[in-house]
Amino acid sequence: MAGHIDHGKTTLTKALTNVDTDRLKEEKERQISIELGFAPLYKDDELQISVIDVPGHERFIRQMIAGVAGIDLVVLVVAADEGVMPQTREHLDILGFLGIQNGIVAITKIDKVDEEFIDLVQDDIMGELSGTVFEHAPFVLVDSLSNKGINDLKDLIIHTLREQETRDIKGAFRLPIDQVFTVKGQGTVVRGTVYEGTVEEGQSLKIMPKGIEVRARQLQVHHEPAKQAFAGQRAAINLSGVSKEELERGDVLVSSEHFIVTRTIDVAIRVVEDLDYMVKQRMPIKCHLGTAEVMGRIVFFDRNELKEDNGEILCQIRLDEEIVTKRGDRFILRRPSPQETIGGGWVIDPQGQKYRFGENTISELEKKKVGTPAERIFSALMNGKSLSLAELITRTSLDEERLKEELNHEDFIKIDTKNYSLKGLVEAVEDDLYDRLRDYHNKYPMKQGLNKAELIQAHTNVYPKVLLDYVIDKAVQKEVFQRKDQFFSLGEFSPHVPKNWEKRMEGLLEKLLKDGMKVKYFKDYLSDAGIPESIAPDLKRFLEEQLLVISIDDQYLWHGTVFKHAVERLKVETGSEFEVGEAKDILDLSRKYMIPFLEKLDAKGYTNRIENKRVWNR
Repeated sequence: MAGHIDHGKTTLTKALTNVDTDRLKEEKERQISIELGFAPLYKDDELQISVIDVPGHERFIRQMIAGVAGIDLVVLVVAADEGVMPQTREHLDILGFLGIQNGIVAITKIDKVDEEFIDLVQDDIMGELSGTVFEHAPFVLVDSLSNKGINDLKDLIIHTLREQETRDIKGAFRLPIDQVFTVKGQGTVVRGTVYEGTVEEGQSLKIMPKGIEVRARQLQVHHEPAKQAFAGQRAAINLSGVSKEELERGDVLVSSEHFIVTRTIDVAIRVVEDLDYMVKQRMPIKCHLGTAEVMGRIVFFDRNELKEDNGEILCQIRLDEEIVTKRGDRFILRRPSPQETIGGGWVIDPQGQKYRFGENTISELEKKKVGTPAERIFSALMNGKSLSLAELITRTSLDEERLKEELNHEDFIKIDTKNYSLKGLVEAVEDDLYDRLRDYHNKYPMKQGLNKAELIQAHTNVYPKVLLDYVIDKAVQKEVFQRKDQFFSLGEFSPHVPKNWEKRMEGLLEKLLKDGMKVKYFKDYLSDAGIPESIAPDLKRFLEEQLLVISIDDQYLWHGTVFKHAVERLKVETGSEFEVGEAKDILDLSRKYMIPFLEKLDAKGYTNRIENKRVWNR
């Protein structure tokens, strides 16, 4: 019931429901009762209708926003003896901002005026309703004291609501709390309108933004005990796990952590036609969203002030306190002093960032505003790179079922048991890592490749580890990359000596082979071959990795063939074990070669040293 003070909303509610909403006590002993202003009108197997009567000016605004998810129809009450009044116009503005679609106009107190005056009042009302949601609304003439037209109005309400689509109760449960109290013997009770989803008796819930975990001990829907409460219904919930002092109006009761706690929201707003005062950049405002009333500032990106209706405006609200919201939520903005309704609108993105002033920001906000579900998922993943289902629900404001349906599209990839990313991002990351390896191979052709930390080093501040791991694993599976020990390289790559050094390397190996076991310092071979110190470490590592040489110690390296033959000869000419002296006689080596060689045998696992002997590992 909407309308000016004293136009008969409460009396009309009583005539329709036989409940005097001004007479109900706030608390009923040992019961969970529905808040003042809510009265059951009609119920059958298919339909349950209750009237919300909100008689005060400020209270109207708070309760209308709080109950918007439960409002399917508005009865605009206009007294025949007064007609449209200033508060009626403000209520019309607010209803429009809140997205209310269906309306009926009830002209009350018709017994107080003659028929000709009623005709004048109707013409006046029709003029005032032009361009509003009530422009084509049906009129019903009633008098609540004599009951004239009451049955006609009731029948019209029932018929109109029966023709409407039923509510979608899918998605996570959310109830903005508008009252908190205690009932003797039962504890803490909260009331509110279920915004979305379903709650069941015994269900575990959470109070946001405080993060308090609670359980729904008992439920009541419109005075009656219930096992469940659905989107659109008024519910009272007896909670365990929390005291009355811990809760307040504006807190939100939810069934999951998918809802965003935020202080910065990107919004689309409209303002009232006749603003009394200029709305200026970063001006303090009061934002009514859900049951929360939070101070904040309005931030424009394409203007510095606003005095008249300029259509839909894309901007941002920066709040002084945290609220719980999601995309699509409706809100009202009011000037705190002097008090005035500025406008209202809906939340485009509950996780607004800081943007630059200018048309580029407006363009990006426009894209956010009109985005399809797939585009919203795409945008969220472009920003987050890799997100879980819960994070996607939070960022896109899509319910889980719709989100899973959209994620089946080929543009989206599930990269592990719970995280998703974009096909395009995966391909871009693979291309970047491919280029990184290719450039490394060109610069260091004799090295095996890069370890994972080195490979992803330049990307760890841009992409989450789970995405980088997925890309690397998939690239290895496709043989685009290969892995050897801890090193990654391109699939087609093999370490090699640059062509301009090949002959010098071959000459070095020939000299090593010729000198057998009695070699010079390896640095002398490098010097004799004319190999510069700048590539010497890489060449030495390459020769060792390819087993072309074996380092006996830091100074001496044997040709790989020489080492192999020495091992074979020693095996043949000794038994299962041998001593140093025996090995020296067989290989005709001095201690400066013999001891490092035997320690290398131990290191490579050919032998085990037991006291003064070496035992072969057969």
